[in-house]
Amino acid sequence: MSVRSDNPDLVRAQYRAFTRQMPMMYFILLSSTWAVAVTHMYVAPLWLTVAIPALFTVGCMLRVAFWWRTRNFDPTPGVAHAALVRANRLAIAIGTAFTLWSFLLVPYGNAYMQSHVAFYMAITVISCIFCLMYVRSAAFMVALIVNGAFVVFFAASKQPTFIAIAINVLLVCAGMMSILLTNYRNFERMVVSQQRTQALSNENLQLANIDSLTELPNRRAFFAHLEAELEKARVDGTRLALGVIDLDGFKPVNDLYGHSVGDRLLIEVSSRLATALKASRAFRLGGDEFAIVAPIVPEDEQLVANANAISEQLRAPYHMPEGTMHVSASMGIAVFPNLASTLEQLFDRADYALYHAKKTRRGGAVLFDAEHEKQINIEARIEHLLKQADLENELSVVFQPIVDVCNQETVGFEALARWSSPALGRVSPAQFFAIAERAGIVSSLTRPLLKKALACASKWDEHLRLSFNLSAHDLNSCEGVLSLIGIIENSGFDARRLDLEITETAFTLDFEQVKQSVEVLRRLGCGISLDDFGTGYSSLTRLHALPLTKIKIDRSFVTELHEKPASYKIVKSLLTLSRDMGVECVVEGVETQEELAALTGLGGRLVQGYLYSPPLGEEDVEKFLSREPDQDRRYLTQIGLR
Repeated sequence: MSVRSDNPDLVRAQYRAFTRQMPMMYFILLSSTWAVAVTHMYVAPLWLTVAIPALFTVGCMLRVAFWWRTRNFDPTPGVAHAALVRANRLAIAIGTAFTLWSFLLVPYGNAYMQSHVAFYMAITVISCIFCLMYVRSAAFMVALIVNGAFVVFFAASKQPTFIAIAINVLLVCAGMMSILLTNYRNFERMVVSQQRTQALSNENLQLANIDSLTELPNRRAFFAHLEAELEKARVDGTRLALGVIDLDGFKPVNDLYGHSVGDRLLIEVSSRLATALKASRAFRLGGDEFAIVAPIVPEDEQLVANANAISEQLRAPYHMPEGTMHVSASMGIAVFPNLASTLEQLFDRADYALYHAKKTRRGGAVLFDAEHEKQINIEARIEHLLKQADLENELSVVFQPIVDVCNQETVGFEALARWSSPALGRVSPAQFFAIAERAGIVSSLTRPLLKKALACASKWDEHLRLSFNLSAHDLNSCEGVLSLIGIIENSGFDARRLDLEITETAFTLDFEQVKQSVEVLRRLGCGISLDDFGTGYSSLTRLHALPLTKIKIDRSFVTELHEKPASYKIVKSLLTLSRDMGVECVVEGVETQEELAALTGLGGRLVQGYLYSPPLGEEDVEKFLSREPDQDRRYLTQIGLR
């Protein structure tokens, strides 16, 4: 019966259990040996009662010292197996040595002393067997050598008492070995069960850290890996780069072809991304967002060039059975310790750089730099002051006319927000609204602005409409919509004269909730306008799913319309689409007579822009409405708006 080597975990478990038992076994063995030696001190030679026990003591203490030093050592399976094999050999040597020494003492002394030797051999070996129970082969060999010799020796003594003792010891040993075998099997089963549990745990851990679709490490694995790499970079004094990637154009593919095609596209993107990387590692954070952790960071210029090369590979067409798909990849990069000293800072700065990449270099890479740091500080101050602001007094509303170019009549006004901060002065709405949306406080701006706009509009003629912009966050909860309804109903303004404008970013949130909110507002009588049409995430399917009454063409398509064939075709298509859908179309940002002429030629009717008027204060609205059409230029010059 030898030590098993086919199960490394079992071998290591045996080693650890055996190590804990060894000191006790040697203590029992030495204390019992010296007890027998002392009782025979005056009847047996000194070499037998002193020299040999002393030699045994030295040998045992050396073994105890060895096991004590290695008690916290976690050996490899090979080292553990070798140690257990040595323990088997030592068990044979020690069992043989102590048995021979015991038999050498039997001729000396009286019957009591002989009984003491018999007791010593029986009890001591039983104790040792229990201490060796986790090394089954050693326990069997000790039992066989010591008790086998004991039974034969004393059974052959022809003394009835010794014969009876020998029989009792034989039976006790047989029962003990049976118990030992049962306990060892239970121990073995426990280790195997732990192995299975650990294997299952490892499998679950792997599943918990791997994205099931792309098989890239997931968001959980990303943050754990980033934390480890960041600590390593901090200790080594090296740089660490983080790139955050967002796919441009993925949502239209997903909406047009369905989620199954979108999933296959994400798999292809992941494959290209993993192939493009060498020392770096890619992760899928969720949706169409990915990340790259790069522990080997070149100079900033080369880093951006490498990132753009990755974006270029991801931009190449994806040929699929349903057709050829085109997406691009915008990337934001931040570097530790440059302007980012913690994990949170590194991720936030990479995300901020991604935001700028999507605004200014869509499909390319932007490295977070000192200018971005300055902008973050400005935005942080604006956010702080917004949260502390007296919004009822600091916010105000201005109105820009919407004109029917067919008869040169004003049909309504769009309400536009203004914020005059005591600390910052006038802040651009494009700036503070974007910050409020990212901070999740935009709804606290919407409510006072809507109250002010409705209060002003209540004084207008009944044929004039009011357009008011809502944030996607205003529509993303039932509570938010109920708050808007309460403001509208308490204002005294006819909801049928109110057009609520939503942007295409609303589609990126919970579309079903947005749709439900829009339908409730529509039942109240409000018109629903889709603002900045064509610049965001629209799909025809979702356009038809919403009860829209207007669409608004963004000014980016209108600027120099008459000189840009692509813009001309886009506006022409959007005007045609609005007619086919049976909804009105407002064209924003009209600033020149040439642009107006081009729009009129395409059939555009409702326009808005500085050609007619910039945004007006409440007191200037009536003056604007009271003038004659041919007095436009002169009037605008008089009030200093041109």
